[in-house]
Formats: sequence, C-alpha cells, structure tokens
Amino acid sequence: MARRRVPSTSAYMVGAAAASAALFFVLWWMLQGEENPWVPAGLAASVVMLVAASAREVVMRRALTRHLLEDEPRPARLDRVNSSEYRSSAPVRSQSEMLRGLEKQSAEADASNSLPEMHLKLFQMCGEFLQVAEKSLAAPNVTAERRLKVRARQDRVRALQKHHMLAWARDSAQSLTHEAQQRARLHEKIEAANRALECIDTALATYPDEGELQRSAAAVREFMTTSRVAHWVELAQRASFKGRYSRAIDCYRDALFYLTRAEGDHRLAAEQITREIELLRARRATHRVVETESGRAGEE
Repeated sequence: MARRRVPSTSAYMVGAAAASAALFFVLWWMLQGEENPWVPAGLAASVVMLVAASAREVVMRRALTRHLLEDEPRPARLDRVNSSEYRSSAPVRSQSEMLRGLEKQSAEADASNSLPEMHLKLFQMCGEFLQVAEKSLAAPNVTAERRLKVRARQDRVRALQKHHMLAWARDSAQSLTHEAQQRARLHEKIEAANRALECIDTALATYPDEGELQRSAAAVREFMTTSRVAHWVELAQRASFKGRYSRAIDCYRDALFYLTRAEGDHRLAAEQITREIELLRARRATHRVVETESGRAGEE
C-alpha cells in the first residue's frame, strides 16, 4: 500500500512568510500618509504568521492521525477499539455499581464534615441515577423481578437525595448566617442572610413539607428582623442622646415597622418601642415649652 506523502512544513512556512511580507509592504505603502505606518503593517503581518502556524499545526495533526489509521490493518484497529484501554475511557456501569458508588461517597461526605457543595453534587448525582433507572424501567421486556429491584434502588437513592439536599441547605444556611452575624453594616448582614434564605427556599421547592427547612427559614427571617430592629433602635438612641427627639421618634417608627411585618410574636418589643416613642414625644414637648419661655424671657 502506497504511503500518503505529508506536505512539507518548510515549504508551507516559506509561503506563509512570503504572504506575510507582501501584506506588510502593501499596508506600509497604503498607510504612507499616517504616522509610523510600519506599526499597523507589522502587526497585520505578525497576525498572518501566527494564524498560518496554528493552522499548519492543526492540519499536520489531522494528517498524521489519518496516516496512522490508514496504515494500520483493520483487524488491529478493531482489537484496539475493543481493548481495555478503550473500555476504560467510556465505562458502562451497572445500576448496582452506581448505587454502591453513591452510597460510598455519601458515607464519606457525612463522615468527613464535607463542604456544602459536596452534598449538592451528591444530590445531583442521585438525580442522574434516578433518570437512568427510569429509562431502564421503560425498556421492553422488563421482568417483574427486575422491576422490583429497580424500584427498591430508586427508593434508596431518593432517600439519599433528600438527605443530601437537606444537608446542603442546612450547612449553607448556617455558614451564611454565621457570616451575616460577623458583618458590621446592616446591608451586608441582610445580603448574607438573603443568600442563606435562597438556599433554604431552593430545598423547599423540592421538599415543601419538610419541617426542618421551614424552621431554618423562620430562624433566618427572625435574624433579619432582629438585625433591622436593632439597627434602628441604636440610631434612635443616638439621636435621643443628642437631643434630636424628632429624629429619634422616626427611627423608632422604622423599627416598629419591621416588627409589625415580621412573623412570630413581637408584642413585648413593640410595646417597649411604643413607650419609648411616647417618652420622646413628652420630652420634645417639654423641650419646646422651655425654649418658648426662654425666648419670651429674653424679649422682656
């Protein structure tokens, strides 16, 4: 069998260099009216050389691959395709092997206190297993015994899937809530807490009746309410200390606004803030009376 001749690299590169040089001189001549015309001409010529070199490398690789395949006898190629090397590159795993792998990784994730992302990855892997199992059930001529085995595996994987979704939501929410607690500014606290709430809501979309998720969401919302109320109460106290009673009353009203919108029983806190507002109103009225009398005394 005649061997295919691979084109000469040197001849190709000489041709590319000639085309690049011709482009350089043409652009240099066309840009004579511009300042430093050799700069854009040189850049264009360099680009042509780079593209030519890259294209040559791709062509040579394809030519070499085709050359080797054509020279290799067909039976040898078939043996190589059926070899263990090729089988390992695209393994076909049974459902029992996939289930054992999932259970092993699940146990490792639980034992090693893994990051939340690992639990999310396992949740997704469980979903992929369930898809494969569902397709196997749709295949023709599935025996009753086989169907029972697949259903049992699906139940086991669904339990793992739920476990890891709850673990991801719990660990993510705890980490983000802890981050929120360390923040100094209110908007940073609320931003981190909202991200924690998003993780919990994602899990609730799949398991809406899960009590653990509902309690976690309520705890995060309570933290957000407490942070907002504490922020406005602190501003009110500062304004009151400086004698800015109207400003203090407005801040207390903002705190009362978040309390009335929050879930749960906040009556005691709302009553305390209401009393503070009444005291500030009395102080403001007294302060105005004193200022009025001082002004009249000054006029007399």
